[in-house]
Amino acid sequence: MDVSQWIRPCLPAVFCAAALVPGCNERQGAGPGGSPGIVLTYWPAPNPPEILLADSLVRVWNRMHPEIRVVMQPIPVSISTEEVLLAAIAGRTTPDVCSNIWPGALHDYTQAGGLVRLDDFPDFDSVMSVRTPRELLERFRVSDGHFYEVPWKTNPLMMFYNRRLLREAGVEGVPSTYSEYLAAGAKVVAHRYEGATPDVWMGDRDVRPIWWQRMFDFYPFYIAASGGRTLMTGGRPSFGDSTAAEVFAFFRECYGRKYFPRTYFQGGDPFLLEKKATHFSGPWEVATIRKFAPQMDFGVAPVPVPDDHRGPVYTYGDYKDISIFSTTAHPREAWEFVKFLVTAEHDLLLLRICDQIPVRGDLLNSPLFAEYFRENAAMTGFARQAVYTCGMDDAPDLKEILDAIAQEYESCAVYGRVPPAEAVHDAVARTNLIIEWNR
Repeated sequence: MDVSQWIRPCLPAVFCAAALVPGCNERQGAGPGGSPGIVLTYWPAPNPPEILLADSLVRVWNRMHPEIRVVMQPIPVSISTEEVLLAAIAGRTTPDVCSNIWPGALHDYTQAGGLVRLDDFPDFDSVMSVRTPRELLERFRVSDGHFYEVPWKTNPLMMFYNRRLLREAGVEGVPSTYSEYLAAGAKVVAHRYEGATPDVWMGDRDVRPIWWQRMFDFYPFYIAASGGRTLMTGGRPSFGDSTAAEVFAFFRECYGRKYFPRTYFQGGDPFLLEKKATHFSGPWEVATIRKFAPQMDFGVAPVPVPDDHRGPVYTYGDYKDISIFSTTAHPREAWEFVKFLVTAEHDLLLLRICDQIPVRGDLLNSPLFAEYFRENAAMTGFARQAVYTCGMDDAPDLKEILDAIAQEYESCAVYGRVPPAEAVHDAVARTNLIIEWNR
């Protein structure tokens, strides 16, 4: 069934869903004779594109399955989705299905007994094998050997670059290694120096020592430099090596040479204003550029790696996945709805409505997606990168661990107070203390 026909009629429903008006979907999908039948609750992310996607798909489902009605309600807005879901697990008020599961919080959810083991469904392997490459799927198997989430979408962290700024500075080609990036930074900054500070920077990062900011600099660069390793192995830190120190040293050079500012930009996004040559972000940035800087001549490339790097370049995937909560009274029906959400046709809608990358292995060779990528050439790089991504470890205390790294990033990389090897040593030592304290 071609569900794209439902997108335009459902546009007004975004506002209904955003306002959390009861009954936005209540009138759809009654069982035989008007009886309610089975009712499932579905929580998508509370941003307008995903509300539109969810509302459109729920309307189609309810037309096709009058005996199993789905009620869509965006996740209640709070400081974080993870806090909302943990509170809901504790209060046993979770939905049947949620499509905004961050893998970094999965350990907390499973330890609280909040999720259904998806590989208990007989067709789990066959459904996954059609959609997700096995090597990538295995990254979502947790320490108890089971799967609690369907990999749904990924936002690979990559390097956006402004072709005009690089060209005007005399930079030939796109920098792909640390030395190439630093050499390009020297040209960009020297070319546009005005007074005591550059008029255009090579790049920038949020200098505040906030844990989640490190998922946009240290963490993707560490994954890339290490060939696809994450922070933890067997519940212990595994980033206490020369690779992590090399990443710290790279960013230390960027700040020390004034290729990155040590402060915030005022008056708008510097990349959109064409005040910096590179920007580390995910595919959502493409739509932002199209809207606010349509004149920009930009490209997308993997993040830079050490000069001696060999093999594919991995990065952080910033995944959001789909899970079924253990409070459901209808696990089999919930599983059928999850499978409905991740069909190829609905993954195409995820691309068209949200500009986010489905976790599929056939994005660039299936005729179904060909037109989208012809119309959105900048997204091709993200689709190619998607199979070379890593998520977060199945480990507790990840926020505290990333906070420990953030403190050392500020001290070493931003302000140059601590040598890279010492900063890594201190971050690992603090991580071990966090693990021991929270046992």
